[in-house]
Amino acid sequence: MPQFDLLVVGGGPGGYVAAIRAAQRGLRVALVEKERPGGVCLNWGCIPTKAMLRSAEVFQIVDSAKDFGITTENVQVDFAAVRERKNGIVDELTHGVAGLLQANGVTVIEGHARFTGPSTVEVFRAGPSPVFDGGPRYAAAPTDIPIRTVEATDVIIATGSVPAPLPVSGADLPGVITSDGAFGLTEIPERLVVIGGSAVGVEWAGLFAAFGTAVTVVEMQDRLVPAEDAEIGAALGRSFTGRGITVSTSSTVTGIERSGDGLRVNVDGTDPRALDADIVLVGVGRRPNTAALGLDAAGVGTDARGFIPVDDRLRTGVEHVYAIGDVTGKALLAHVASHQGLTAADVIAGHDVHIDYHAIPAATFTHPEIASVGLTEAAARAAGHDVVTAKFPFAALGRARSVGDTEGFLKIIAGARHHEVLGVHIIGPSASDLITEGALAITLEATLDELAHTIHAHPTFGEIGMEAALTGLGLPIHIAPPRTRRGDRA
Repeated sequence: MPQFDLLVVGGGPGGYVAAIRAAQRGLRVALVEKERPGGVCLNWGCIPTKAMLRSAEVFQIVDSAKDFGITTENVQVDFAAVRERKNGIVDELTHGVAGLLQANGVTVIEGHARFTGPSTVEVFRAGPSPVFDGGPRYAAAPTDIPIRTVEATDVIIATGSVPAPLPVSGADLPGVITSDGAFGLTEIPERLVVIGGSAVGVEWAGLFAAFGTAVTVVEMQDRLVPAEDAEIGAALGRSFTGRGITVSTSSTVTGIERSGDGLRVNVDGTDPRALDADIVLVGVGRRPNTAALGLDAAGVGTDARGFIPVDDRLRTGVEHVYAIGDVTGKALLAHVASHQGLTAADVIAGHDVHIDYHAIPAATFTHPEIASVGLTEAAARAAGHDVVTAKFPFAALGRARSVGDTEGFLKIIAGARHHEVLGVHIIGPSASDLITEGALAITLEATLDELAHTIHAHPTFGEIGMEAALTGLGLPIHIAPPRTRRGDRA
């Protein structure tokens, strides 16, 4: 008889959630994790970056306090204290997750898991790794010392992803770092080149620019955050430029080399140039973290990019083996991993559930924030929808005016005939919180009329969804009536 009903490999936001839910369903659960629970999100991603971004935001607020009638003097950044605060928050949360696993009766096994069959793994002790920002580096490798063999009826693979390397010469030079390495910086760099203008790159760019670093962002597409609606990317580019960040789009990096005490980044594209930097941060995407798992022994296959294909119940092609989170390649977001974890655990426990990906919200914590859900305008038109689009600016909201944060807008894409909400895209204050209404609207198949007729509290940022819906209906109250944009069916 197997030792456990379920073995979860990886303790990130997908794995630990799956383990807890399965234990709540009455299963005997073990979880293998090579370092602290919480995975990339809690240790090297979502939480620590947001903690540091909050410090940058507070610095900017205090630095502009005179605009609010408050006098301050000698405002400075104590970067060591910023990092210490971040480390404290991470420690609290990872300890909290460890406590939750224990409280739910999950057996936690420290080490690396390597499959020896579809339902058995050998666990190896994690090898030594350099001290990295107060703790072990996330990429600690396994040793050849097995600790134990674990057998379970079902297995969930939840090993996440790692930063993708930049395939150019000089990418391995000292001073060329990934998002993981950015946490190891003990000083604010004077000059920073960020390669990649998607979520990871623009967050770090905005953070260090707020602290006074001269930042250049190099993006190969024609705009920043290219996965977002085109108007969102264009707006962020204007915002970055206005804050002194150099934005180089439609550009590729051809190589990195030493230059004096720093680095030189050679860029090709519409404006070829050489960029001098003290630090080069590579944020060009992520790849699945499956190399050391021994998937062949489990019979689990991967696609051309190395991701594990799964169905809507998170089942792989091997019976009793499931996969969740970044390794599936569905959407590399912590909240998607968590939802997949809940679904997989419930399926294993015998519940008839599946996951639906059509209303996945995403957020990028720049200033201004970005958040989106559903179809972009281009995607809606390409899918054959006849659409109406509507925008409402934060500058027309009383709450935004009173707070002093008026940059940006909310944009709704809806069907032209029935006014069903197809997509919501926001750039502006509290975008990451506001997007939940958009996700709920799409999930419930709400219309512009229903959003417009829902009473929203005043004065709040949340009113912007109602105001945009009114604009889409041609009935705006707080802005002049715009022309509605209607497209022909493709």
